[in-house]
Amino acid sequence: MTDKIPSFLIGALVGAAAVSLLRKPLVRNGVVRLIGAGLQLKEEASAFMETVKEEAEDMVAEAEHRKTQNATE
Repeated sequence: MTDKIPSFLIGALVGAAAVSLLRKPLVRNGVVRLIGAGLQLKEEASAFMETVKEEAEDMVAEAEHRKTQNATE
């Protein structure tokens, strides 16, 4: 149990330092911009994946259509 106390104290100090840093306007603005960029990246990745999914569905539908055509010939 006593071997965990130093780790806890270090964690508490790091947490307090992080809170202190986030209260500074320059750091806060930087973090807000970073989060905004991450959200934008997420939206763009989602849109790209939706396009890929639609293309794959179109190819599957075309393949099924060709298979049906070849079976009737």
